[in-house]
Amino acid sequence: MASQEILFAGFGGQGILSMGKFLAYAGMDAGLNVSWLPSYGPEMRGGTANCSVILAEDPVGSPIVNEATTLVVMNRPSLDKFEDAIKPNGLLIVDSDLVNRLPERNDVEVISIPAQSIAEEIGSKTIANMVLLGALVAKTGIVSMEDLLKALKEHGKEKFYEANKKALEKGAEYAA
Repeated sequence: MASQEILFAGFGGQGILSMGKFLAYAGMDAGLNVSWLPSYGPEMRGGTANCSVILAEDPVGSPIVNEATTLVVMNRPSLDKFEDAIKPNGLLIVDSDLVNRLPERNDVEVISIPAQSIAEEIGSKTIANMVLLGALVAKTGIVSMEDLLKALKEHGKEKFYEANKKALEKGAEYAA
């Protein structure tokens, strides 16, 4: 497996850091070397938030992602800011309900998912991040869905587990 360097980006309060954290825990459970580096503005909600996750078989030299193999964006400002950070032939996963423009790059694979709408059908817009994470795991195979669900069960809130599980599965179906 080649290492994966993933950037998650959006507004604070969308679960950007949580997406990265659950993926990092799943990577640890899978025996990979992992780094999770959050970055957010001083605002609690509504400011920008992003995090870098690196999953690799070799030791991680630096937690900073300059060239992402995958970018997951949940708003237009994040697409504007990070689109150029994706490696050629990389993957871009976009919440098409919140990003109102198409990516300008044509050397990356794009998965556009109406994550807010899918999450609302399941029961809550707050799990849109899990829809995107499900698509990421299904598309890249970086960790198994079992490892991801285990990480969610062990490190997430139990009352949200079933809804999050459904959201991950819907995202995985969408990517397939």
